[in-house]
Amino acid sequence: MAFQKAAGLRFHDPGLLNLAFVHRSLSNEAGHQTNNERLEFLGDSIVGAVAATLLYERFAGRPEGELAKIKSVVVSEEALSGIARELQIDSLLLLGKGEDQTGGRTKPALLADAFEALVGACYLDCGYKSAFTFAGRFIGAEISRVAENRHHQDYKSLLQEFCQRRYRNYPCYQVDKRAGPEHERFFWISVTVNGTAYGPGMGRSKKAAEQEAARLAWEAVGGNI
Repeated sequence: MAFQKAAGLRFHDPGLLNLAFVHRSLSNEAGHQTNNERLEFLGDSIVGAVAATLLYERFAGRPEGELAKIKSVVVSEEALSGIARELQIDSLLLLGKGEDQTGGRTKPALLADAFEALVGACYLDCGYKSAFTFAGRFIGAEISRVAENRHHQDYKSLLQEFCQRRYRNYPCYQVDKRAGPEHERFFWISVTVNGTAYGPGMGRSKKAAEQEAARLAWEAVGGNI
């Protein structure tokens, strides 16, 4: 009930709400017959429809290609997992022991799927209008962030496109240092752009450290073009 109140939802069937948080790792380990994958399949389509509708209404003069680019950001794994964390879905997930011990509650793909499953459950329980209103609150906020350039940038892609266009080559990433036990590993990675090194960027994964290094390089060489 506390989650429903905080999320602005009211389910007639609590079992459907509970199912939205059941990951397949639990069904595999504990013998559950069902998990949230079918709800996620349904919710994925609804989230896409919500984003497309809001973009169509909000940006009447924008061409289809531009709307598609914005939509790809607002329904991305990163954006939806951020919404899931905002709703504290990470603390409600029902995971198998192995998945939980290996950081399942922090995995963006798993969190994004759970949010979509929640939207699917809302649709089945309360109808499309309620599902649209619920998902639209969050998707609309993501659209505003993108429109105002306040969303997370994929700096690796931006830097790569810049290097190809300006220098006809690719940025080169190098691990400078790694430290910590396996479950709390930190990486320091630098990136070389046309012979000049930038960074290092630090992160809990190579991917995160590369993004941080790319951000530093992008802001130095490409951010103002």
